[in-house]
Amino acid sequence: MTKAGTLGFSAARLARLDRFLKERYIETGRLAGAQLLIARRGERIHQSVVGLADRERNTQLADDTIFRIYSMTKPITSVAFMMLVEEGLVSLDDPVHRFIPAWRDLGVFVAGEGPFQTRRTHQPMRMIDLLRHTSGLTYGFQMRTNVDAAYRKAKIGTIEADLPLDEMIGLLAKTPLEFSPGEAWNYSVSTDVLGYLVGKISGRSFEEFLKERILAPLEMTDTDFYVPPEKQARLAACYALDEKGSVVLYDDPAKSRYRAPPAFVSGGGGLVGTAADYLKFCQMLLGGGAANGHRFLSPRTIALMTMNHLPGGKELVELSRSLFSEAANAGVGFGLGFAVVIDRAKTMTAGNVGEYYWGGAASTAFWIDPKDELAVVFMTQFLPSTTYPIRPQLRTLVYAAMEE
Repeated sequence: MTKAGTLGFSAARLARLDRFLKERYIETGRLAGAQLLIARRGERIHQSVVGLADRERNTQLADDTIFRIYSMTKPITSVAFMMLVEEGLVSLDDPVHRFIPAWRDLGVFVAGEGPFQTRRTHQPMRMIDLLRHTSGLTYGFQMRTNVDAAYRKAKIGTIEADLPLDEMIGLLAKTPLEFSPGEAWNYSVSTDVLGYLVGKISGRSFEEFLKERILAPLEMTDTDFYVPPEKQARLAACYALDEKGSVVLYDDPAKSRYRAPPAFVSGGGGLVGTAADYLKFCQMLLGGGAANGHRFLSPRTIALMTMNHLPGGKELVELSRSLFSEAANAGVGFGLGFAVVIDRAKTMTAGNVGEYYWGGAASTAFWIDPKDELAVVFMTQFLPSTTYPIRPQLRTLVYAAMEE
């Protein structure tokens, strides 16, 4: 669907997006279904809705299909935290142990024989380290170090484990860091910790804060940490690539854990929602932090969040110790909850410096381009997100459709 007024886009070239998704990904069986939304200057101009939400039940994908957005939860949690910063309740340079006293003496892992050996951190972990993933925390799924293994053993940061948030915080107090805060970048449970802090600092539960201060005012009515009974027929199936390279059902919507409220409320990856809901969030950011008569953040705060905050102004490829694929993107820095384009030529894709974005584990993605006043949301359900180069391909096609 393309609107007649395309605000500087070619309708014919926008139509390529539907054909591309159908021919390259749906008809080949790589993806069951996909949805793409494009908005410019506050107006939605294109939507692609192709394929199936559920292959096993032959359910067509619809414009109100509900998706697991996984790490696209992180920007929402980061905005929630920055709302508290704006209220003067916490500062970016506050040490995390101001609110989590048990973290005052966190140590850094030192390789050696026997039990964990640690050394003192060079500096305390600060709030900014959580926002930009320079905290020294990690994810167990990286399968890289002994610290990753400790996370897996304790089921730290695993949505399926249903380890309550406060218990995760307690376990992390006993687990060494990968590195001293500020020394490197590593994709991690940092944003889950931010969710815990939002609850502790605000004096209400994290999920209540998110609903009352962000989701309800933005009218993101289909976004939550679970899918209630009256909406469960709209939850898409999630697929994955098995060890033999075959596409298999990963999460059956009829049996999914997302059908009930979780014990682990994950600010790093726990939300489900629709493409239309997420576009509302993107348009609020693009609009300078205001929408529906509400002021969520100031324009200055959004400008701060979307600057490169990596130490020394370095790129992700220079500081990353993560196996996470997004960290391999040249020309990209990291802000307070978003990746940020700092050198367009190095990215080898069209667009503008200052574009900010992120994605989810099931191959979902969004990006916001302030210079071109553009917001794009892509939804599908396929793990892992590293399998296909669909994100840069979509960037190329969207910008190729622009005529001004």
